[in-house]
Amino acid sequence: MLRSGLVCWLMVLAPLGCDSKRDAPKPEPASPSATAISDVQFPPRFVRGPTGGADVASFVRDKLEEANTAQQAGKAGYTRVVVYVGATWCEPCQYFHHAVTEGKLDRELDGVTFLEFDLDQDRDALASAGYASRMIPLFALPDASGRGTDQRISGSIKGPGATANITPRLHSLLAGRPTE
Repeated sequence: MLRSGLVCWLMVLAPLGCDSKRDAPKPEPASPSATAISDVQFPPRFVRGPTGGADVASFVRDKLEEANTAQQAGKAGYTRVVVYVGATWCEPCQYFHHAVTEGKLDRELDGVTFLEFDLDQDRDALASAGYASRMIPLFALPDASGRGTDQRISGSIKGPGATANITPRLHSLLAGRPTE
């Protein structure tokens, strides 16, 4: 009798413990970055520079002239040019590159073209164009002739905080404020 009473109670209580609606995981809300970037028309982009000892300054000058022409014509678009020097082995470079390509910096860097160079492949050509640096990643603003200027930032911390370390300094660089 005790056993049949226990079985009856288990049959009554068992459905209450298996409420699939209550235990189902709730979908994550859309992330703010996923919804916020939808209105960005010109997300930051990387444009690979020439390799093999090609003239870096001429390439940079041509891209800078394109951006300046668009800006002077009052056209929206890629109107800011930054020379970016990284390397495949550089951890902060990897974190920053992924953040840009994954759209995490679309709003913050709207309209920026990063002219991308690899330190290991382009070291000599970069140095002769004024883009030598002791640390990478290097972000430098070019002069009108395409050569590197003192308006630059370089280096970062390693690890997942690299992008957060770079971004405020990059904002200052783009705004013409002191960066270090």
